[in-house]
Amino acid sequence: MVESGFSVNTGHPCRDKNMARFRYIPGPGTWVLIAGLLLSLGIGLWGAPTWVEQKTVYQVHSNAEGQLVYESRGALMPLPERPVPYAQSPLRQAALDTLVDASPALPRQWVIEPGEPRTQDQAQYALLQANFHFGPWSLLPALLTIALCVITREPLTALLGGIVSGALLLQRYDLSGEVIIPALADPGTAAILLLYLWLLGGLLGVWARTGAAQAFADYMTRRFVRGPRSARLVAWGLGVFFFQGGSISTVLVGTTVRPLADKEGVSHEELSYIVDSTASPIASLLAFNAWPAYVQALIYMPGVAFLATEADRIAFFFRSVPFSFYSIFAVLGTLLLSLGVTRFSGGPMRRAVSRAQETGALDAPEAKPMAAPELHVTRVPEHYTPRVFEFLVPILLIVVVAVATFALTGTPNVHWGFGFGLLFAGASALMRGMTLEDLISGIGDGLKGIVLASVILMMAITIGGISKEVGGGIYLVELLGGNLPFWLLPVCLQALTMAAAFSTGSSWGTYAIVFPLAMPLAWAIAGNQGLANPELYLAVCFATVLNGSVYGDQCSPISDTTVLSAMTTGCDLMDHVKTQIFPATLAAILAAVGWTGTVLLFA
Repeated sequence: MVESGFSVNTGHPCRDKNMARFRYIPGPGTWVLIAGLLLSLGIGLWGAPTWVEQKTVYQVHSNAEGQLVYESRGALMPLPERPVPYAQSPLRQAALDTLVDASPALPRQWVIEPGEPRTQDQAQYALLQANFHFGPWSLLPALLTIALCVITREPLTALLGGIVSGALLLQRYDLSGEVIIPALADPGTAAILLLYLWLLGGLLGVWARTGAAQAFADYMTRRFVRGPRSARLVAWGLGVFFFQGGSISTVLVGTTVRPLADKEGVSHEELSYIVDSTASPIASLLAFNAWPAYVQALIYMPGVAFLATEADRIAFFFRSVPFSFYSIFAVLGTLLLSLGVTRFSGGPMRRAVSRAQETGALDAPEAKPMAAPELHVTRVPEHYTPRVFEFLVPILLIVVVAVATFALTGTPNVHWGFGFGLLFAGASALMRGMTLEDLISGIGDGLKGIVLASVILMMAITIGGISKEVGGGIYLVELLGGNLPFWLLPVCLQALTMAAAFSTGSSWGTYAIVFPLAMPLAWAIAGNQGLANPELYLAVCFATVLNGSVYGDQCSPISDTTVLSAMTTGCDLMDHVKTQIFPATLAAILAAVGWTGTVLLFA
């Protein structure tokens, strides 16, 4: 018998004593969850969404066959429909404002902007989308998830609570059929699960069975590493070397340095911070990756000569790199921690460092690490001798294949890299005498060890998608008005993108929402307020959006990179969030000062 905060006296002392063990008294997490879900249900049933026009201007021209094409993520895509004049579109803001308890007839539509172009290729084309938000309630799923993470320290329950909250707001009561399965069917989600469940899990399992990771740690200890400081420096150097960014870098660096750092007594909070804070920040600085190709399509503005072509916009991206102050300070912060300078790392991080030094405990006493024992306990057969090359060659294959495919196609195919790495690791083990039974058993252990983390990752992606769908980012963008002094806009854009990316767990998703609005706003303010150097001002505003989104994504507990950083380094998810947020926020404050000073002095 289970009771919720009530005592039942049966008259039998032994029975009453046993029943007391099963008495359930709701804690604060339960009440927060119940209140959040009831609120979500009420808003979904009786709240009226606010419809908002989102317009993205694209560079459209005719190809050799006379077909209209536009640039998207570095590729030319045909227009799927015939554009209509903007004034006739039901998705323009004037038409959306007339909707009462109804949805637009179309989710998106291509339009021709007002004007009198002489030729078809001189016309200005834009993609209109009808988005909505529920005002501040749009932030409820993300805020509920974050609150439950902090209160319960149990990310699975917290993420599920946020997903249910978003589903209730959207009136999707079939959670499996209308939310979970569509999220799994998304090619991006499926690709992440394939990469991080099957390929990564299999590779980690093979390394645990062959002892390759431990052999690498022993080799580095003998040759290069002389203690925690040099172990942290190796992690930092690899984070800079693997500059593809995001989830790719966190997985490669985390899996590479984890056995080495554990051997040298580096706390998991330190390691996860170094891994996470040298992933996306370094990718925005050493941007020889997929970032420029994706972002350039979002910053096209008709009439701005230095953003006219794809090559111009990519060149503008690289010219803006010196203004990526947050990324610069974030990478410097991890370097200082790697060198043992903890003054700027915050109290939680300093306590983690002291705990590891004084007690040897890599995790806090109440921590729930995300790495399963199957991933870091070696079970090498007695007749098998581990070799370092079994660890290094798969890592090199992953990097070489990713860089080669990026050079050839413009997009790094990391799945191929992990596939080749797993094939080499398995084939090498078999050729060196391991039985097929031991190999398959090792792969199975790796898959089992990463299942829970992969479920958490999938749910983090799902809650991020729901947060965007209920309009959290759109609402935050609407809070920013256009009547701002020019020197205040960069900090406002930074705060806006930090909040949007933190609440959605996605930097790239935030880019898609904010860049098409922020860039024209910055250009208009530069013209209206007569700035002497409008291009520099636009570059600074561009950097604030780029960097603010990186901060929000990096610090959010519902971000895939945050989850992966904790997973691959064996850290408790909320311990990682709490120890990382102070140095990251300090870097953001210094960046805000730098951006404000730059536009005041030079714009």
